[in-house]
Amino acid sequence: MTTIITLDLLILIVLLTLGVPIYLCFAGSLFFMTLFADISIKALLLWGFNQLINPMLLALPLFVLAGGLMSESGIAKYLLDFVNEFTGRIKGGLGIVAVVSCAIIGAISGSGLTGIASTGPILIPRMVKENYPRGYSTAIVTCSSLLGLLIPPSGIMIIYGWVTGTSILACFLATVGPGLLIVLSFSIINLICVRKMPLTIKPPISIKERRKKILTSTWQAIPALLMPIIILGGIYGGIFTPTEAAAVAAIISLPIGFLIYRGLKMKNFYKTLKDSATSVSTIMIMIMVALMLGQTFVVLQLPQILINFLFGVTTNKYLLLIMINILLFIIGMLVNDVTGIVIAAPLLLPLVRELGISSVHFSAIMGTCMAMGGVTPPYASILYLGMRVGKAEFIETLKPTLMFIIFGYVPVVFLTTFWPELSLFLPRLLGFAP
Repeated sequence: MTTIITLDLLILIVLLTLGVPIYLCFAGSLFFMTLFADISIKALLLWGFNQLINPMLLALPLFVLAGGLMSESGIAKYLLDFVNEFTGRIKGGLGIVAVVSCAIIGAISGSGLTGIASTGPILIPRMVKENYPRGYSTAIVTCSSLLGLLIPPSGIMIIYGWVTGTSILACFLATVGPGLLIVLSFSIINLICVRKMPLTIKPPISIKERRKKILTSTWQAIPALLMPIIILGGIYGGIFTPTEAAAVAAIISLPIGFLIYRGLKMKNFYKTLKDSATSVSTIMIMIMVALMLGQTFVVLQLPQILINFLFGVTTNKYLLLIMINILLFIIGMLVNDVTGIVIAAPLLLPLVRELGISSVHFSAIMGTCMAMGGVTPPYASILYLGMRVGKAEFIETLKPTLMFIIFGYVPVVFLTTFWPELSLFLPRLLGFAP
């Protein structure tokens, strides 16, 4: 049986390497398993369908819709103007605006793609106009968009909680600490990098004029700033569930987009509905096939085989955690974050529990590792979208992207892994984790 599983994993890796659509990669791997292992495809289909009709999973398509509506509504422009009034007149201030704005947008949409899609068309040209290199501008906005996968509500944490049976509220809170630390690290790296850039800095203004501009931008940004407060406050205040919060986010986006910021028109509203429906259907098909393949691995006791293999290599907890991180990095480079979590979480959770790591702590480890796949080729969907939005070449974007990832992101991943309190402090404080 170990031979069949090994061959199946090799088939999956080869298909992914060849660039076959992800859902077909998992379907091909699943087909191989049903041919050579004692697995009933009918039972798998029934099991997979029962998993998909779980009401908890409804939060994902609703947050996808909310993110699409928010991207078109014009919210990003007022958020950028708001943050810019506080940091825009210092050297490197626009870089900080990019990082902080993407964090705020992440607290509304739960998606990494929304950050670059909504802020990139506005912010990257503005940064280039102030003499930031185009590749650097694209890289910092793109990397900061990963915060949408970490700052709650996070789509990948919904998937993790659903797959593992862990409290979604606890998973949301577990990635707040790492997310805020990434905001800080990216901001510091940006300030270091811009020292030698010939940037155009806005001239200083009087305190009275500055106060007036801050009040104006704050007033205009209030509807956008209220969204994360309503969503997160409602969730943790016990007013509504994460699924209901996703519905509230989508509904609130409508009056803000149509009546307040007026970025939404009927034409782009229908386009957003169509694009969201297409994305959700693709995600759901991918999730179902990946779930079925993952279930066959569980039935064939792959988690136990993996535990025995790794403990046969070493029993050192820290070496095992480094190996798990490397494995998650590789998975994130090959498949999207949702698919990676659906496949890897059930397989690795028994192992990390053997190491004394809680499922809540592991949610933060998986979240930070898998999110990085959005900017690490060959998958790198967020990076490729960022390059299109920023009109930047791969070669000019790659170096600053690697700089932010290696010096700003990877250290936070390892801090999250080896310093449990970074991810468990808030869940414990609010009573969502022991």
